[in-house]
Amino acid sequence: MQDISLNNPLGQSRYTSIRLEPLFRERVWGCESLEPYFFKASFSEFTAGNNSGTTHIGEVWFTFSDNRTSIGKTLGELLTEKPELLGAAADPAHPAVCPLLVKLLFTTERLSVQVHPEDDYAEEHHQSLGKTEAWYVMDVKPPGEVAVGFREQLNPERLRTSALSGEIEQLLDWRKVSKGDLVFTPAGTVHAIGAGLTICEIQENSDITYRLYDYGRPRELHLEHGTKVSHLGPHTHQATVVSLAEGREELLACEYFRIERLRPLSSFKIQANLPYYALLICLTGDGQLDGEPSRAGQAWMLPAGGAEVQVDATASEWILTYTSPEAMRGVLVY
Repeated sequence: MQDISLNNPLGQSRYTSIRLEPLFRERVWGCESLEPYFFKASFSEFTAGNNSGTTHIGEVWFTFSDNRTSIGKTLGELLTEKPELLGAAADPAHPAVCPLLVKLLFTTERLSVQVHPEDDYAEEHHQSLGKTEAWYVMDVKPPGEVAVGFREQLNPERLRTSALSGEIEQLLDWRKVSKGDLVFTPAGTVHAIGAGLTICEIQENSDITYRLYDYGRPRELHLEHGTKVSHLGPHTHQATVVSLAEGREELLACEYFRIERLRPLSSFKIQANLPYYALLICLTGDGQLDGEPSRAGQAWMLPAGGAEVQVDATASEWILTYTSPEAMRGVLVY
């Protein structure tokens, strides 16, 4: 699984699955413990020089340009050398960037009330992709809630004044979530993630966030940009679960990505020669992927034109995400 045959052009060899090493991000609302997914030694560099000996990791990234891979290169280096690994799902404007960013989020406090721009606005102002995203809820502790959209229609001035006064926290549509829920938040959706959640986030590969309200934390707000891009009414984007086969469900299909949940009894495989890359994330269960150990909290890129992927993992749960106008063919779950 380690040899991707970088010296051979696509078509002369089969590319193999690429394990993506985690990149840890400290956040004020993060957790001291990420077990059972990651142990303290995984992010020990964050505690070096920290007098308290503690740190709060809120996000674990897998497909950013700086992520190391199982073949020793960063993902950015790899895609600069071999952009064809992305296949038909590559973004022509950003050819060496994986268009999707996969994260795991761990929260002990509410995240800021925030909003993300659509593609055109992000390109104009930041030379970046926009940020449509979806959250798959892996675990919930009380209060277990998120906010998406508003309970009533606002106007830009009401948004601005409520953000400055803090009233925006009460105007948001807070709702309870359960393990296994998927919440879709297109760009422009004003939202906040609550405390006590572990989430697998699939999003466009962008780090553009406009913070509207932050509960008194001393961090910058971005009201000018945020007011311009915010949708000011109730959230109406509901994800619908579609059964594709036994043990295989489509949780969401949108312009930017499809998200599937795989729950095999013993194993599954994904066909060779996909026309686009795909991302595979293990949520629960230990096993093997292409003969190498797999466990919860790991992620892989399946390159376009790659070899067949075989996963053996009893009673496990996986997220499969990719960009395609139709559901992937050749996924067999046993």
